Amino acid sequence: MTTVSRRKLLGCGAAIAVPHVIPSLLWGQAGTSPSGRITMGAIGLGGQGMHNLKSFLTFDDVRVLAVCDVDRNHLQKAKETVDAAYGNRDCAAYGDFREVLARADIDTVLIATPDHWHAILSIEAAKAGKDIYCEKPISLTVAEGRAVVETMKRYSTVYQSGTQRRSIACFRFGVDIARSGMLGKLQTLHCYYHNGPTCPPQKPQPVPGGFDYDMWLGPAPFEPYTPPRCHGSFRWIYDYSGGQLTDLGAHFADLAQWAHGSEDTSPTQYEGWAEFPKDGLFNTPVRFEVAATYADGVKMIMHDETEPGRGPRGNKFVGSDDWVSVDDTGKVTASSAAILRKLNAAQQGYEYMEGHHRDFLNCVRTRGRTIAPPETAHRSTTTCHIANICLRLGRKLQWDPVAERFVNDPEADRMLARATRSPWRL
Repeated sequence: MTTVSRRKLLGCGAAIAVPHVIPSLLWGQAGTSPSGRITMGAIGLGGQGMHNLKSFLTFDDVRVLAVCDVDRNHLQKAKETVDAAYGNRDCAAYGDFREVLARADIDTVLIATPDHWHAILSIEAAKAGKDIYCEKPISLTVAEGRAVVETMKRYSTVYQSGTQRRSIACFRFGVDIARSGMLGKLQTLHCYYHNGPTCPPQKPQPVPGGFDYDMWLGPAPFEPYTPPRCHGSFRWIYDYSGGQLTDLGAHFADLAQWAHGSEDTSPTQYEGWAEFPKDGLFNTPVRFEVAATYADGVKMIMHDETEPGRGPRGNKFVGSDDWVSVDDTGKVTASSAAILRKLNAAQQGYEYMEGHHRDFLNCVRTRGRTIAPPETAHRSTTTCHIANICLRLGRKLQWDPVAERFVNDPEADRMLARATRSPWRL
């Protein structure tokens, strides 16, 4: 009789040697190890990575077996956090994600690296048989996002994007009101972000001990090390991210897409303006506004700063009859008392909604569809990427969401993908 081992080496190209693994759902309970617990490895453990890790550690049906980071300080802190939670010293610590993916006893991975690693890591994790919770945005480019979506389909991977506002009561309420028809015919979907920062020119510095800078760069072009290039401020450099438009945009454009019922498509026309840093390290927009128009005429407007007196970042959905507004403080305002009365009645149900991390774990067990699945995350992030391309080119763009190409615009099409630094590739 032919037997199939848990770790079946199919190969994944010369660039990244990671074994393909038969998902553990075939060996024990659905989506769990034989012990009944979901096992996890965490990759990328800066600020948001630690936030996610601490949340997963609160669930009794999860066991974090390994942590991984290219910064030894982050790695040590993460290991200490896991060991303290379990009262032992069993958590393995790695500097190379491939060691995590090679472990057949790990069912799932948390990916919270800088954005330029998201697609490659997600694809390699899926090939290795892991289910994935990956921080937003899903990709650095439109082409990367499509590659992630198709890979998750191919390997039947449970994937959750870290767009956690989908699981927060006030935002879900705003989306539900927009979709219910209470606002009348939808007209405008506002997304309020912040201005982008600037950074003066930086001199190269020696790479600190314990920081694998070459691995941190990974697929991105080589540049000399300087502290503001890495960790949290990577978001303001196009080689690694897309500024506010992909950082906050991955959340609020996503909610606007959901409110409009466009989770499997994107707007078709983009126009806007931007002010970019005049010099220095950061090169994503400081000031901007982009209007993205859907085929039905509804506009999504991405604002760099809140309107005077508007308050924190969030969304405002405007219809022909009424509007509803939600923000990061949890505040909900509306033009109609009837909408606010609906809020009071609905809060009782929403306050028992399970969180974003819990939703992922439930879907690992059931093999169900997460609240932020790959196609949805890709389409929302595509909206953000095209907004950035529009601003960088400084002109109006027409987008075909079926072909995922610009209309008669080869110059813009060339910005849908990027070359990657050897040996890393999709």
